[in-house]
This record gives sequence, C-alpha cells and structure tokens, in this order.
Amino acid sequence: MSEPDVDLEFGYSLSFPLPFRVFALTSLGILAWATNLHGLDNFGVDAVSALDLRIGDHYSPSQRYWPDSPRKTDVTVLYKNVYRIFITYTVWCLLSWTMFRSLSQGDPALVDVFGYIPAVFALVTVLILLLPFNVLFKSERDKFLHAIRRCISSPPGSPIYFADVVFADVFTSLAKVLGDVFISLRMLLPGNSLLEPPADHGWTRWIMPTIMSIPYLVRFRQCVIEWLSADNTSRRPLANAVKYATAFPVMYLSAAQRLVVSDLINEKGKQAADEAWHGEHPLFRLWLLFAAINSLYSFWWDVTNDWGLELLKPGSKASGRPLPPRRLVLPHLHSGTALLGSHRPAEEVEERATYPFGLRPTLLYPLPVYPLLVFLNLVLRLTWSIKLSSHLHSKSEGSVAIFLIEVAEIFRRWMWVFVRVEWEVIKKARESRNTGRTSLSDTDEPDFEMITTPTMEHNIHP
Repeated sequence: MSEPDVDLEFGYSLSFPLPFRVFALTSLGILAWATNLHGLDNFGVDAVSALDLRIGDHYSPSQRYWPDSPRKTDVTVLYKNVYRIFITYTVWCLLSWTMFRSLSQGDPALVDVFGYIPAVFALVTVLILLLPFNVLFKSERDKFLHAIRRCISSPPGSPIYFADVVFADVFTSLAKVLGDVFISLRMLLPGNSLLEPPADHGWTRWIMPTIMSIPYLVRFRQCVIEWLSADNTSRRPLANAVKYATAFPVMYLSAAQRLVVSDLINEKGKQAADEAWHGEHPLFRLWLLFAAINSLYSFWWDVTNDWGLELLKPGSKASGRPLPPRRLVLPHLHSGTALLGSHRPAEEVEERATYPFGLRPTLLYPLPVYPLLVFLNLVLRLTWSIKLSSHLHSKSEGSVAIFLIEVAEIFRRWMWVFVRVEWEVIKKARESRNTGRTSLSDTDEPDFEMITTPTMEHNIHP
C-alpha cells in the first residue's frame, strides 16, 4: 500500500473509529427497515398481512408469539415509529461522535484517552433497549427483543413466522457488523487501541467467525424446523438450510488463512505476508471454492425462490406470446384486509396475461426494476463473500472500502426485502384464491394473474 493510502486509512480511523462505524451501520439498518415499510405501503403491498404484524398496544408476557395477537397494527404507524427511532438514535450517535471529535482533536495520542466515550454510549444504548419502563419506544423495543427470543429459543414444534424469516435474513446481512462489535469491545480494553485491531493468536482467531455465523445458524435452525414439521411435504426448507450451511466454511476457512500465511512465510519469506493471492496453498483454494459456491447458490436462491422469478428456474416455460386479456378482481384475505392494493377497494381491471422472459406473471413494481435488481444482487452477492472473509480485512478494519462494502450489503438487503415481501404477498393471494377465500371472475381462464396497485395504474397498457 502506498504512503498516501496509508495516511488516508490512518486518518479515516482517527476521525471515524470502528465503534462509531458500527453505530452508523446500525442507524442505516434502522432507516432501511423504515423505508422498506414505507415503500411497500406506497406501492399498495400489504406488508402487515404478509409479515403477520399483529400486536396489541402492550405486549403481554403470556403472548409467546406476538404475530398471534388479535389487533393488527396500521403500517403507517409502524414506519413512522421506526423513522422516529432512526432520528432519535442518529442524533444520539452524532452527539457522541461530535463529543469524541471535539475532545480528541484528531490527535492520535488522545484517541484512546477518550475511547471511553463510545463505550459509554454503547452501554447507555443497551440499557435503554432493556429498559422496562413505558418510555422511549417501549412497544417497538419489546417487539425487537421478542423477535430475537423467538428466533433463538423457539421450541422445535413452533411455527416459523415469515416476519421471523425476514428478521433473521436481515441479520445475516449484518453478520460483519456483529463481528465489528466484538472487535470494538476488544479495542476498548486496557492496553488496546481504537486505531488498530488487536492481533489474534491461537484459539482467539476462531471467535470472530463464530460470532459472524450466529445469524446463519439461526436461519439454518429455522429451515430445519420447517423441514421437520409434521405438515411439511417439501424439500425446499432442506435445500434452503444447505444454502446457509455453505456460509460456515467460508467464514472458518477465512480464519484459517492465517495458517496459510504462516506456511508461506516459512517457504517464501516475509514478503508472502503482503500478498493477497495464495493460490498454491490448498486451504486458500478450498476457501475460494466455498466462497464461489455460497455466492452463486445464494444468488440463485434469491432469484428463484425468494423472489419467485423464472430466470434461473429449471424447465422454465415463460413466454412472451400474447394471450387474451382477462378480467380480475383484486383478492382479499378472509379477514377482510386487502392483501394487494390495500389503499382502495377491490375493482376490476384489464391486464394482458403476458410477462417478459425470466420474470413471472404477477409483477407489482415497474418492469425495469426487476432486471436491475437481479444484476445488482449478483454483483453484491459476490462482494458479500469478501465481507464474510475476515482474513481479507483483518489488518484493515479502518479501511474505507470495507465500510462501503458493509453499506452496500445493507443496500442489497434493502432491495431484497421489497421483492421478497412482494412474492410472499402474491403467494398468499394465490393460496387464498385456491382455498376459496377469495372471489376471482373468469375462473376457467389460465392459472396466472396480473395484479395492479394504485402506483401502477399509469403503467397499464391495454
């Protein structure tokens, strides 16, 4: 690395140490979730029904699973509360960072002197999260904590709610942030520095990949519970579990790359430690293999199963051949809440029952969105394997590039949530129709549909 690059990275760590980057990424994640709920509402996608977001005014300890609560929260109230949490938390972060910057004055000798500031901020934040009093977003804090409890400790026979699936998937995108929390705690210990991550020796090199693997282990467990449930007749949960299992070799083989470097230093000298490519070593090639498997398998699963697109589906018979338009009544759930187009009552619309190759019959967003999301998802999925590989950035926790990769993964997950919830809504609508809970006209016509939302009306071409 050139001298200017070293100065840039050092200055970045000096002005924006790792603990504050963790706070910033957490704030960005909160904003992403608020805009997810807001955007889905604007597109007329009923995220409340899809995610089973039903809660009362106060959570009762006797309610083990809050999705079973009878009262359904209005999605507007949900995202406005999340926006308020984002603003409050961000202001608190900025106050902490501003205090740190004003006291440390960019002096490396003072950075560690005032390292207690992010530590105190983090401690106060955790205490507020656990606060039992009805202040500072008590309802939202309870929901968050109970979601964590359900994901981690729900009994094997309990149902896996879609909200918990999304919640755990979001945390897989924050796996590196969890690892950064561990590194930050070690930086704040006496004898360590905020300017440089502490070195790993012996068994300690396995702690970070273990922490990063927790969200993947949670999702793996959810998939196994779904697969073993009495009413399951599909192998899809098992295949999904395999997807999450492929992340474990990437993380642990990454930690093992320090052994690779040690072997190569013994063979080639100290200059081998500065090399990024160690293709001659079998452990390096094995890591590369699993990184490729995890990225490509995850990308295929996103497109085919999580989004329901037919681009990579084996034996797809999607066709652009024009078919006669059909008359459609927007479906409603048996509860009376519109699953699609929730801003208006059901009405009949004319749509062509065709769709471009590789997509699907029902699209709730503008057509150009889908190929763009597929492309960005592929690029960022490949990048994500870098983030799961701690050896690529173990010596550069202050790297601007690593921070931007973490931001990019939050952006990828933000995009993923929109299409994932859309596909869940469409599947629920079809299930409701097939079980007689909805009324569709012209039932003898082909078994696909085009459903519109208010924001799509201007895109309809008869």
